[in-house]
Amino acid sequence: MFSQIKKKIEKNLFSFLDQTNKNYPLSSTSPLLFSQITDFILRPGKRIRPILFVIGYKGYSGKSAPGLYQSALSFELLHDFMLIHDDVIDKSLTRRGKPSLHAAFNNSLKKETKAKFNGNDLAIIAGDVIYALAIDAFLAIKEKLNLKEKALRMITKAAAFTGLGEFIELIDGLKDIEKITKKQIYKVYDYKTAFYTFSAPLATGAILAGAGKKEIGKINEYGLCLGRAFQINDDILGMFYPEKITGKSSLSDLREAKKTLLIYYAYKNSPEENRKKIKQLFKKEKAGHKDLLSMRKIILKSKALCASQKEIAKLLKQSQSILDSLAMKKEYKKALADNLLPFFETTTSFSQHK
Repeated sequence: MFSQIKKKIEKNLFSFLDQTNKNYPLSSTSPLLFSQITDFILRPGKRIRPILFVIGYKGYSGKSAPGLYQSALSFELLHDFMLIHDDVIDKSLTRRGKPSLHAAFNNSLKKETKAKFNGNDLAIIAGDVIYALAIDAFLAIKEKLNLKEKALRMITKAAAFTGLGEFIELIDGLKDIEKITKKQIYKVYDYKTAFYTFSAPLATGAILAGAGKKEIGKINEYGLCLGRAFQINDDILGMFYPEKITGKSSLSDLREAKKTLLIYYAYKNSPEENRKKIKQLFKKEKAGHKDLLSMRKIILKSKALCASQKEIAKLLKQSQSILDSLAMKKEYKKALADNLLPFFETTTSFSQHK
């Protein structure tokens, strides 16, 4: 089911960009902006957010409303907008195996020696344009206006929460690691990742289908459990897996001194000597590959990887229990269970000896 929905999402993504260029003459006004936006949006991805939007809708309505798949693109475009801004903040040079958007714009500006702006500035503007296109895409679905209004509020809530999560993560980066609690880390995960990746897409689709308030509450809980597990999983990938697999820099989290659950467990379970090393690594202006290897050794020695894997397993078990209780149609619940769990197989089976 996921693969079928994804094919329709991909098809609608192409047609939406074509229609967008007709509605907003981007290519004639700025070929550079349109070409870079198009390239970024069409890069291969899981398309998990629009897929969940469709699952959320069809899981409660049983039908496919006109404009459903174009409307689902709102969450893919919202994701792109956030990735672009996130890469600027994190100073990441790669995204999905290619240059991040601000890096691509910087490449385009190499010959413009008199420019008083850079690729970061252009990327922020491009991200803003994509956010506007996300709202435009959402409006395509033919549903009752009161349901569309409620659903749109969920989308804007997702954008606001993600921005809040990004903000508090940066502020937490200024704090010493011993002052960061597990609760604070999960707050960042919930706002920055879980809500807009899982809870909001599913809930938005379900709202459009007429699902009740109690059911939407359960969906949010389900999404938060999955989102926390997803982010812990992503932290492990970022720390231990090469860029060719993750599609982004392995050093970004370390350079930004991000207080992940993996680092929290490593610090909490390490002797004073290694705690000092963690602090020193976080204070470095530009951490390198040797620093990454040092952090990996500390994590493995402290059993932080094992603790994080156990946390993922616990969260996935909780999410399955909530999923079982949903009033969603059985075939769609089965699709969620069958297709989302494999996202976590890589790190839950990851050996501490690697």
